[in-house]
Amino acid sequence: MRITQDFAPQGPDTGRAFGRRPARGRAGAALTAAVALALVLTGCGGGNDSVSTAAKGSADVDRVEPLASAPVPKLPVTVDSADGEKVTVDSTDRIVPLTGSLSEIVFTLGFSKQVVARDITATFEQAEKLPVVTRAHDVSAESVLSLKPTVVLADTTTGPSEAIDQIRDAGIPLVVVEPAKELADVGRRIDTVARALGVPAAGTELKERTEARIADVQKTIPDHAEGEKPRVAFLYLRGSASVYLLGGSESGASSLLEAAGAVDAGKTSGLKKDFTAITSEALAKAAPDAILLMSKGLDSVGGMDGLVKIPGIAETPAGMDRRVVSIDDGVLLNYGPRTDRVLAEIVEQLYAKGGKGQ
Repeated sequence: MRITQDFAPQGPDTGRAFGRRPARGRAGAALTAAVALALVLTGCGGGNDSVSTAAKGSADVDRVEPLASAPVPKLPVTVDSADGEKVTVDSTDRIVPLTGSLSEIVFTLGFSKQVVARDITATFEQAEKLPVVTRAHDVSAESVLSLKPTVVLADTTTGPSEAIDQIRDAGIPLVVVEPAKELADVGRRIDTVARALGVPAAGTELKERTEARIADVQKTIPDHAEGEKPRVAFLYLRGSASVYLLGGSESGASSLLEAAGAVDAGKTSGLKKDFTAITSEALAKAAPDAILLMSKGLDSVGGMDGLVKIPGIAETPAGMDRRVVSIDDGVLLNYGPRTDRVLAEIVEQLYAKGGKGQ
């Protein structure tokens, strides 16, 4: 699968997306097969360690920043759900977003007081005290219904399908939203959620704010000739589960890396899938100057010292220079209102002087 914007591991070895039903051909869903492959295939110097757990702004990244004023919904509204249904929403008094990234959008739009539950992948501070309505990585329809929601938001990777059907059969409006796969999807996804909640103008405001902030971050990126852009490989690691994967063109990270002025090393080396098991040969072909990791993935292999013990890593330019960009799991691929902060951290770590990027 592409590790979707909703991905945030429950523990050191597993991610929620791994337990979901297939995402109907999306890059995110295919990682399920890649992980299975990685589990079957036994997994596989100098300079300052360029490892950061996104220290700069980490407190901010763990919070969402709501719009200045909470919008007043104009209801009822009828919207097209991504699974082909037409859904009428007549109340936003009790909202249940079933993915972390949807929660992020709902909170940022100004509905924090109306959200009554969270998915395990909603890791930001304002949501942490809400009851969790997932079990073993799947949605519990019983838990959702017990909270008497007036509207439920899901996306096409939410499952199992029986739980979605059970919620709908109980008469609860449930809107399915297409997941984001790249930076260009940020505005579309915000607009979709805002329309479903009856606040399209707030959606436009948030979309414009987010896109402006992303553009501001991109202005800080150093100029590079095409052949001089840093090559960055995105690795998905869960050491204690022996999951070691190299991202390709469908991993979900390409858009972020390219927006940061870098080259996706896996993609340009010819990896057309989302993820493939790490091999020395694949790493040699990718030849990354830096490695992008989720912070828990880096921790799971024992930090930088453990990372370079994975076959092939130490022989890459990134391994030799110990050059790593590490971003919090719960936000890296959200492609939502906090994407500007993610991009800023990637840029800071990739280009910082004194070991983090140069």
